[in-house]
Formats: sequence, C-alpha cells, structure tokens
Amino acid sequence: MTAPRVIEVLDQAIDWYRTLGLQQQAATEPRDMLILFDNRQTANQVLSVAFEIARTDADLLSKQPAASQQSGKTSGASQSLTQLQDKFTAQGVAVQNELEDDRRQIARASAREKTALEAKVRELQGELDLINARKSLLATMATFTNRADGNGLGATSLKAQIDAMAIALPATSAPAAAAGAPVPAAGTGSTAPATSAASLTSTTGVSSSAAVRFGIWDLATNAVRLSEKIATIDSIDHRTAQLQTTFADIRRPIIDRLKALSARGDALAAQADSADSATLDSVRTQLDSLSSQFKQASSLLIPLTKEGVLLNQYRRNLGNWRDTVRSQYHNALETLGIRVGVLLALLVLVFAAAEVWRRAVMRYIQDSRRRYQFLLLRRIALWAVVVVIVGFAFASELGSVVTFAGLITAGLAVAMQSVLVSIVGYFFLIGKYGIRVGDRVQIGDVTGEVIELGLVRLYLMELGGHGLLGPTGRVVAFANSIVFQVSTGLFKQIHGVNFVWREIVVALPAGIDYSEAKERIAAAVAVALKDYRDDFLRQSKEIQRASASNTGGDAQPRVQLGFSASGVEAHIRYPVHLENSGEIDERVSREVMRAINELTAAAKSA
Repeated sequence: MTAPRVIEVLDQAIDWYRTLGLQQQAATEPRDMLILFDNRQTANQVLSVAFEIARTDADLLSKQPAASQQSGKTSGASQSLTQLQDKFTAQGVAVQNELEDDRRQIARASAREKTALEAKVRELQGELDLINARKSLLATMATFTNRADGNGLGATSLKAQIDAMAIALPATSAPAAAAGAPVPAAGTGSTAPATSAASLTSTTGVSSSAAVRFGIWDLATNAVRLSEKIATIDSIDHRTAQLQTTFADIRRPIIDRLKALSARGDALAAQADSADSATLDSVRTQLDSLSSQFKQASSLLIPLTKEGVLLNQYRRNLGNWRDTVRSQYHNALETLGIRVGVLLALLVLVFAAAEVWRRAVMRYIQDSRRRYQFLLLRRIALWAVVVVIVGFAFASELGSVVTFAGLITAGLAVAMQSVLVSIVGYFFLIGKYGIRVGDRVQIGDVTGEVIELGLVRLYLMELGGHGLLGPTGRVVAFANSIVFQVSTGLFKQIHGVNFVWREIVVALPAGIDYSEAKERIAAAVAVALKDYRDDFLRQSKEIQRASASNTGGDAQPRVQLGFSASGVEAHIRYPVHLENSGEIDERVSREVMRAINELTAAAKSA
C-alpha cells in the first residue's frame, strides 16, 4: 500500500472501533453485556493487527529506494537540486583551494604584494560564504524533496504519523504508542472484567425492575427500543463488512503476487535441473530475490488473514446478538398485541353492556324523567369504567395508578369543591321528590318556573305580580348545592299538584246569628269554588298518593269562628289554583261579602 492508503485504512479501522460506544449504549441486558465484552476483546485485536499491518507496510516502504517509491522516475525538481548541489560543491572546492594558495603566498609576499593578496583573500572568502549559503539552502530544499515520495508522504513521516494516531486514541482503548510495539488489548486485565461485572449487575437490576412493568405504554416503548437496537446492530455490521471488504481488497493482490512468485520459483527450480554452472549462479540469484519478495509479501499476508478471521468472528457475534434481539422484539410485539387486544375486547364489552342498559331503559321505563336519570347514570358509569380500564392498561405499575388517582382526587376535591358539591346536589334534585323542567319552585324570595336543570346549575324563569303570577323576563341561576344550604329553602309543588291554601280573616258584625253566619260563609266559599272542586279533589288525592298518608284531606274550604279584641272573627281557609289565584280570591271575597251583607240586613230587619 502507498502511504496515503495506509493512513486511510487506519482511519477506517479507528472509526469502526469507535462503534463500541454505540454497542455500549444498546447493551441493556446481561446477554448483551456478554456479547459486548467479547466484541470489545475482538475489536482490540482487530485494531492491534491493523496497526501491525500499517507498521509493516511502512517498513517495506522505507526499504525501497527513492527511485522505486517514485515508480522508477526521479522528479525534475530533485534532479535540478542534485545538479546545483554538485555544481556549488565543485565551485566551493575550487574557491577553497585558491583561497588556501593565496594565504600561503601572503606569508612570503612583500608588503606591496601582501596588500593585494589580502584584498583577494577577502574577496574569495566572501565568494566562499555565498557558495556555502547556496549549498545550505539547496540542502534544506533537498531534505524536503527527498522526504516526500511520489504521493507526498515519505516512509519516515508515515511511521511518525502512525505513532501519532496510536497516541491520539484514549489510553483505555488505544494501542501502544511506541513504534513497533504490540498493541495491548483494550479493556483486558482486571479492569475490564470488573467493569463488565458491574455492568451486568446494574443491567440485571434494570431488567428485573422493568420485568414487573406491564403497561401498554411500557410495552410499546420496549418494542421501539428493541427496533432501534436492531437498527444499531445492522449499522455496526454494515460498517464491519465495509472494513472486512477493505482488508480483503488489500489481501487479494498479495495472494496473486505470492502465486506468481511461487510459479516463478517452480519454473526456476525446473530450469536448474538441466543448467550449467554459469546458469546455476543466475538461477540462484533469482531464487534469492524471489525468496526476499516472498518474505515481504508474507509479512503482510499473515496479519491480513488474521484480520479477516477476527472480523468474521466479530460479525458472527453481531449476528447472534441480532437474532436474540429480534426474538425479543417479536415477543414484545406479541405481548403488546395481546394487551391491546384485551383492552379493545374489554372496551367492546363495556360499550355493549352500556348499549344493553340503554335499550332496557328505553323499553321498560316509560317516565321520561326517570328515563333521563337512568341514561345519565349510564353515561357516567360508562365513561368512569372506560377511564379506569384505560388507566390500568397504560399504567406501568398498580401502585403508581393508586398514587396518581389519590393525588388527582385530592387535588380535584380541593380545587373544585363547590363544583363537586353541586354535582352531588344534582342527584338530590332529580330524586323521587325532586324537580324537573316546568316545575314551579320557590328558592328564598324567588319564585319561578324551572327551564333547565344542569349537572351543576339550575335556571328559573322568574315569576312575579299580584294574583296571577307571570314571567318577569329575568332568568335566575342557582347552584345545585342550594339543597345543602340551611338558610335558603327550596319549595316546589308536588308533580301534578297546582294549588295552595289561602286564609282570610273577616270581622263579623255584632247582633247576627254566628252559627248561621258560619254556615252561610262556608256555602258562599263553596259556591265560589264550585268550578274548581273536581280539580282540587283530584290534586288532593295526588298528594295522598305521593305522601302515602291521608293528611291531604279532600281540599274542601273550612270556616272557623274565633274571638278577638274587636269581636267575633271568621277564619276562612280555602284552596287556590295557582294559575287562577287572583280570580278565585276575587270570587271568594265577593261571595263572602254578599253573605255577610245578607246576614246584616236580616239582623236589622229582625
């Protein structure tokens, strides 16, 4: 190999060696750590042999003459420098000889001749200094020219660069820096087993802790991680194959060269059998040359063959690792598919049960109010069960689900206290004696008709006015938590009941027959309410049926007499239909006044 090719191969080998870092990151199981440890030993040997090949090639390059390194052609620059050096050397010798002659003549010359000779000596000395400066410059240039081969890198410089590349590697994974020294296997000795054991211990702990995790999220994450590990192993194997191809390409021409040398040696041996003494000397010389070339080629072929064996072993380890990870990946996908299938099956069962619930409610419950309540309860139960199932399916550990649920519940209870109380109040409002849309209720001082009953709030259309209550145009909103407040009462009519009791007090005039007055007032009130009697009887029975008691009465008016400071008073109590309360009050007042006037007139005439 040429010097640049040697450096290129070393760069590729070092770059491949650094893939051990990727394997370290991908190794998460005890089996992975064992394979990594084996690969590290093999990689150290591969890198050691690569440096051995590089140094051997550098030694072979250094033994070749400059003309051979330059393919038998000396560069024009080198020839020019050599010629100039020879020329200046000859000039320097001539000047030096002349200078020595002049110095010897100075000792025998007269004073007049001595002055001329000294001037000539100084001139020759300056000329000699100039020649020496030129020779020094040419020598420096020749040094750079001679160090460079045909590709710009000499054998000496190549060895230095190989040693520099060895020193640049980390101390725990680089070969020895000394030239010609064998490269120690990185991670060998007591340090690597300890590190491997520690890694195995920590990895085993991780695996055992991860084994108890069963959530879909963790299973999916594990499947993705295994897929990335397979891709990493494939990438490392591809780079190993490229390095293997590089060494095979280097090894192939050497094998061809050895075959050619062997064939040439066999031919010379056959020629020696029938050769004379002169021919035998020539054959011997050629055989010695072939032996030297065979040894040189063998010095490269042996480490290259070893490199191929080591890389084959390395790739087998990677293949075993890949097969193991693929098996884990398929198991992870199978487990994930089963968990997702179970989740989907549970959700299908839950939604099927919810649909059966809905159909049963729609078929067997005719009351729209009760139907709405059961459907609402179905919706709440459905999504609560769905959330629980999905939460358990995606959770890593049961303890984490319980802790998370507890924290969420506590946070919601504090942050949404009023909302939660209103939601609970909603279920009280829709109970047996609860309210519904269209009911007339009274909350505090507000009387209105329910127009919407939500999960958190209810809305009333306010009713006002004297006698016949009518909409005021205002909508009043109350939180459902009103049912838990003692200071504010919630009054509503029983469903199907739409009357209230009124009581008026009438002062009876003196001198009349009070017994007759009581009978006539009762008859007058009955006359005033005759159009509503049947409706009041029906509603009173509705009250009895709703309360499961006979306290509702028959909704008949009552008249009671009593004494007061001003005289005798008649306390009249009668039912009033809410929709016609003003008209009924007017009828009762008119009939009672007529009866009292008749009693007064009869008393005066008597």
